[in-house]
Amino acid sequence: MIKQIHVSGYRSIRELALDLKPINVLTGPNGCGKSNLYNSLVLIGRAAQGQLARAIAEEGGTPSVFWAGGERVRYQRKKPPKRVVLGFEAEEFGYELQVGLPSLNEHALGTMFTLDPRVKEEYIWPSETNRRVLMLKRDEPSAWLRNAEGSMVTYPFQISKQESVLSQIIDPHLYPEISAVRHQILSWRFYHHFRTDIESPLRQPQIGVYTPVLNHDGSDVAAALETILEIGDGDALRQTVAEAFGGATLLIEAMDTLFSMRLQIPGLLRPLQAREFSDGQLRFLCLCAVLFSPCPPSLLALNEPETSLHPDILDALAHLIVRASKNTQLWITTHSEPLADRIEQHSSVPRVRLRMAEGETQVEGSRKHL
Repeated sequence: MIKQIHVSGYRSIRELALDLKPINVLTGPNGCGKSNLYNSLVLIGRAAQGQLARAIAEEGGTPSVFWAGGERVRYQRKKPPKRVVLGFEAEEFGYELQVGLPSLNEHALGTMFTLDPRVKEEYIWPSETNRRVLMLKRDEPSAWLRNAEGSMVTYPFQISKQESVLSQIIDPHLYPEISAVRHQILSWRFYHHFRTDIESPLRQPQIGVYTPVLNHDGSDVAAALETILEIGDGDALRQTVAEAFGGATLLIEAMDTLFSMRLQIPGLLRPLQAREFSDGQLRFLCLCAVLFSPCPPSLLALNEPETSLHPDILDALAHLIVRASKNTQLWITTHSEPLADRIEQHSSVPRVRLRMAEGETQVEGSRKHL
């Protein structure tokens, strides 16, 4: 489990450390930085995949992700940071990634990739050592890793300056601790948006193969639900669907290699096909596939899961979230106070309220950054 995340210099986040619990519900007004905190975790996950440069380019390039700062703070002696620092402390280890701009020398070479990030520093350390003993130390051009014998050695291969060392280890058996860190980060899952328009893949027949983990866009939801029905807690899934949709029965139909969803609703003469589902029904079924997954991740992050859901279904969603927290750590970003209320009621874990003050994201009730 992640015990704490720390972020600095990233968009609206000047400097923020947040202690995490099994369930973490973040609320606050538009523009307070909820999505930026969510995206900071996404960036760490993309870095472990070797997609850090692409992820930052999708946000507008490295200069766009630096903290913009408030007017009062901007003119203080301490200038806004020119590095984005992303890190977390888990039960077994800590990790930190520092990202900056290319050097002036690189600009002089005439490259067109001047908006790509440069990984300036990177660290991994055992949690109990408080960085006294490092497992990984990176200083832009070079990296030192602790090998299987426990010795710190220089990584012998060239390292891409745009990407994390985690994504570039080609001999994991030589660096088992570093590989374990990468494996844990790669297990994180993020779900932000499920398409519900008439052309959405969710409404069409889908390739039906064993699917213990729903794709990030929900495009294999029928197979994921059938996998839960066969090897997961199928009874709980059926009960949840019935309670959410007035006694409805979830049906998965197969035609050769294609699977389709149906809902048999009391009072209707035929099952509804996926193309007839409401947006809320479709999204709720995707959330069921996520939260009932038979292979839970170490961290599951949902961004605004209440989208398109009828208020009457929020209690069922809150129950699902609290149930899932027994097997995975949850990060929920929401605009729905009723959903946050119900999760807090069922879990007894208080929500985290964010605010924007003088150009920086802050946690309500915490000591204000100076």
